[in-house]
Amino acid sequence: MAGETILVADDDRAIRTVLSQALGRLGYEVRLTGNVATLWRWVTDGEGDLVITDVVMPDGNGLDLVPQIRKHRPDVRVIVMSAQNTLRTAITATERGAFEYLPKPFDLKELTDAVQRALTDRRREPAEMEPAEDEEKLPLIGRSTAMQEVYRVIARLTGTDLSVLITGESGTGKELVARALHDFGKRRAGPFVAINMAAIPRELIESELFGHEKGAFTGATSRYAGRFEQAQGGTLFLDEIGDMPIEAQTRLLRVLQEGEYTTVGGRKPIRTDVRIVAATHRDLQQLVGQGLFREDLYYRLNVVPIRLPPLRERREDIPDLVRHFLNQAALEGLGQKMVTAGAMDRMKMHRWPGNVREIENLVRRLAALYSQEVIDTDVIEQELVGTTSPTLARDVADSGEESLGDAVERHLRRYFEAHGDDLPPAGLYDAVLREVERPLIDLSLAATRGNQIRAAQLLGLNRNTLRKKIRDLEIQVLRGVK
Repeated sequence: MAGETILVADDDRAIRTVLSQALGRLGYEVRLTGNVATLWRWVTDGEGDLVITDVVMPDGNGLDLVPQIRKHRPDVRVIVMSAQNTLRTAITATERGAFEYLPKPFDLKELTDAVQRALTDRRREPAEMEPAEDEEKLPLIGRSTAMQEVYRVIARLTGTDLSVLITGESGTGKELVARALHDFGKRRAGPFVAINMAAIPRELIESELFGHEKGAFTGATSRYAGRFEQAQGGTLFLDEIGDMPIEAQTRLLRVLQEGEYTTVGGRKPIRTDVRIVAATHRDLQQLVGQGLFREDLYYRLNVVPIRLPPLRERREDIPDLVRHFLNQAALEGLGQKMVTAGAMDRMKMHRWPGNVREIENLVRRLAALYSQEVIDTDVIEQELVGTTSPTLARDVADSGEESLGDAVERHLRRYFEAHGDDLPPAGLYDAVLREVERPLIDLSLAATRGNQIRAAQLLGLNRNTLRKKIRDLEIQVLRGVK
C-alpha cells in the first residue's frame, strides 16, 4: 500500500532520480543511495519495506547483498537491476532470492508493476542451487532484450517441474535452452536425455520412447530401456515434437496423464518420474487445425512456452556470439582470430537464415581456413557472397507494419553505413531504381496473371516501355499471356 518505504541503491544519479519521481508519484517514500554500505546500514537499522538495487556499485556488488538481506530481514523483498544482461545474472539473482530481476535499460511500468507485486504478494522460496561456472561456459550467449526475456523465464522455472514447449526456427538453440532448464533446475543431478522425433523411423518411435521386451518384435533380441526409463529422475527432451506420428502422440498423452507406461511387448506398468521439455520449429497450433497434432497433447506440453528469437531479431548479439565462438575455436586449437569492426558490421547485415548454428559454422570456418589473425570485411564478404547483401525486398519483408517509405529509408541508411567512406563513385540512383522496379513489375504481372496490357495500365506505363523493362530486367513472364 502507499506510504511504504522503498530503498533504492544505484550509482547512476539519473536512474535514482527517475525511480524517485516514479515511485513517489505512486505514494511510496523513497530513500536513495549510490553505494552498498549505506543500503546495508539502512537494512540493518530496520528501515525499508522493499529494496531495489543495482549489481555493480563502487563499493560492492548488489547481488552479494541479497542473501544477507534475506537472512537479516526475511520480510524485505529485493528487486535486482543490472546492465550485465547475461543468463548468469538472471540465474544468480533468482538463486540468491531476488523477488524480480530486471535488465537495464528497463521499462518503467514493468518496474513499478514489480514493486507493487513485491509489496503485496508473498515470495516463493527459491530452489537451492550449486555455484555456477563462469559466464564463458554458459549455454546461451546474448544480451539483447529478446534474450533477456528468455533468461528471465528460465530463471523462474529453475525450481519447478512444469512442462515447457520451446519454439523457434532451426539453429536458434532450442536444445541449449532445454539443457539450461535441466542444468540449473532441481533435477540437475539426474540424467538429461534427448530424442529427435524427426530422426526416428515411425515404426520405432514407441520402442525408442518406452523401450521393448526381448522378443517383442522381429529383431528384438534383448530388452531395451527406452528414453523414459533412461531419463528417470531427470529431464526428457522431445525435440521436433511436431514430427511425431499421431498414433505415438496418443500413447505419449496417456503417459503424461497417468504417469506410467508399459514397454512394447511388456505388461507391467512402469511409473515415470521425468520432466518433459519439448521443442519444435513448426507451428503446432496450425498442425492441430490440420488434424496432424493432438490438441490435448499440445496443451499438456505447452504449460510454459518459450519462444527463441531468430538471430535477425537480435543482431546486437552477433559480436558476443562471434567472440564466444572464436574463443571456442582457439581452445580447440584452430587458431586465435580477431574480427575487425567493419567485418563485424558486415555480419550484422546478414539475415542468418541458419541462425546461431550458421554463425557458429562460419566462425569455425574462419578459424580453420584462414591463416591471417585478423579477419577483415573482404573475407566476410567473400564468405557471405550471394547471401547477405541488404536488398529492399528483404528489408520490406522484415519490416512488419513498417511503411514502404520507412523501409526504403532504413535500407538506404544501412547501405551508407555499410560502405562508409568507400561509396561507389556513381550509379546509386539507378541501382535503387532497379531494386524497386523489378519486384514492382514482378508483383504487377503476378497480380494480372501475366497480362502485360493490364500490368502496363496498373503501373501507368506505355505497353512498349513495360516490354522493354521486362526484357532489360530479364523478368520471366507466364507463357501464352500477352
